[in-house]
Amino acid sequence: MIALISDLHSNMEAIRAVLADIERRGVERVICLGDVIGYGPEPRAALKLVDGWEACLRGNHEEAVLHVADDFNEKAKTALDWTRNQLNDSAVPKEERYALWAIIDRMLVEHRLDSALLVHGSPRDPIREYILPRDAQDAKMMGAIFELIDRKACFVGHSHVPGVYARSGGFRPPSECADGVRVAEGDKVLINVGSVGQPRDGDCRASYVTWDGETAFFHRVEYDVEATAQKILRANGLPRYLAERLKVGR
Repeated sequence: MIALISDLHSNMEAIRAVLADIERRGVERVICLGDVIGYGPEPRAALKLVDGWEACLRGNHEEAVLHVADDFNEKAKTALDWTRNQLNDSAVPKEERYALWAIIDRMLVEHRLDSALLVHGSPRDPIREYILPRDAQDAKMMGAIFELIDRKACFVGHSHVPGVYARSGGFRPPSECADGVRVAEGDKVLINVGSVGQPRDGDCRASYVTWDGETAFFHRVEYDVEATAQKILRANGLPRYLAERLKVGR
């Protein structure tokens, strides 16, 4: 069994709660599908935590902090600039700063298990392309994406909206997958694992998935949302909106 988590977004309250839930279930393998940083108030702590995991992919926030953020909205750009300043803070020892940037630099663009392809965005554009529930009705788009899935399952993050995309079309939210998502022999499935640090499906609980090579299970974990919101509000430079959205899961 392996735990697949994504879009941590520097929310240490949510990350710790999810890791505690993973440990409670006896799951020892953890892979992150990207966006460890961005939006949230504790980027240095989040990066240190994921370092040394089996694999950690590069999300669009890691890509943007390394390069440019041309496709980010103003609030996201503001948060990205704040995050970059945190990573470059001269009050932090030089060796630690270099180590944090090295963690980002080592992040993978994609990763394969025997049974699954793992990317942040989509198989067509592993870092930037969003796959949203409405896209399930776009036969051309989904056909092109599924052509690139070379395993029985593909797990993604990026949109912060968990759910299952079938090769035959259609989208199922986690509420319709209480018994798990089993992939039939010869079939393929694409699963968004949701977000640990900033859910956007109307449920403020952290989201992640476990996978045993045949069946995927969605999990939701409560965490101290107010504690993270207060950390954002106390941070000098993060938009207030980033605290408010956590409380409504949007």
